[in-house]
Amino acid sequence: MARIYDARRAEVYERLGIPTVATVPWSTDRLMRMLVADGAKSAWRDPSGTVAVLPLPVHEGWAGRPVAELEQATGARVAFVLRFGSGVLPDARTVIQAEDTIYVAAVSGTVSDVTTAAAREPELS
Repeated sequence: MARIYDARRAEVYERLGIPTVATVPWSTDRLMRMLVADGAKSAWRDPSGTVAVLPLPVHEGWAGRPVAELEQATGARVAFVLRFGSGVLPDARTVIQAEDTIYVAAVSGTVSDVTTAAAREPELS
């Protein structure tokens, strides 16, 4: 295991199979978890801190809509869906259900825009 201050080096070490702790992205993530509303807390971040995977609270109007529409509206990628306690890897035809917990992958700087877009009622198609 290696403790690294430079996030770019952390990426190289990770590619070599060496577990790393990049303190700056880790510290930033911890600080953001304390400051930001619950809906925007990330479940995972890549070693560089660039990509975040987070549970996305969505407006109830998204139920019955395909995940592709949610991705288009938010600019994030639906990584997986927890449905009835089981993980589902969605494709473009997967339809969002009312009790789904949707996890998205988003660029770290866009997380608040993504959560705002998902909280809005979807446009009629």
